[in-house]
Amino acid sequence: MAYYPEPVARLIEALQKLPGIGPKTAQRLTFFLLKRPPEEVTALGEAIVRVKAQIVNCSVCFNVTEEDPCRICTDPARDGKSLCVVEEPNDLLALERTGLHRGRYHVLLGALSPLDGIGPEDLRVRELLARVETQPVDEVILATNPNVEGEATAIYLAKLLRPLVGRVTRIARGLPVGGDLEYADEVTLGKSLEGRKEMG
Repeated sequence: MAYYPEPVARLIEALQKLPGIGPKTAQRLTFFLLKRPPEEVTALGEAIVRVKAQIVNCSVCFNVTEEDPCRICTDPARDGKSLCVVEEPNDLLALERTGLHRGRYHVLLGALSPLDGIGPEDLRVRELLARVETQPVDEVILATNPNVEGEATAIYLAKLLRPLVGRVTRIARGLPVGGDLEYADEVTLGKSLEGRKEMG
């Protein structure tokens, strides 16, 4: 990148660190931004800085939020007896779009992946167990992604949760194996939530 001015090269390099952005896309985005009006680019930069400064993880469910605890955790209309466990905040948002889960959530902030060095201590498992021990829960729905890591995480959690909760269920296989919840359409995701089954 020696042939680019230093600020251009730095932006291309920074954009490549984003998921799904390779060198060509990073170059395209950089030159797109160079053509935009300064106020538009400034607004984008400010939005990025603001989201990093103002957004935190909810101290109860670990979803992203501006207010702690988040709106879902403080909503009295939510069913506190039903707890849906997801890997990431994007998965929670995908399930919320279905309008079918009216309970609460717990975001693990990842999935078990021994090859990547991610074990139970790297996830919000301890906090999940503390929640179900202190708040009576009738059902925990394991809505981890239908891939190897998600399945391993669901099996691990089911073993820990079974002695503590009346019912531990897993979302049904309406989703393609290897897929991510955030990319599933509402109908498919809704069907997988409705067709959940008991673990073990």
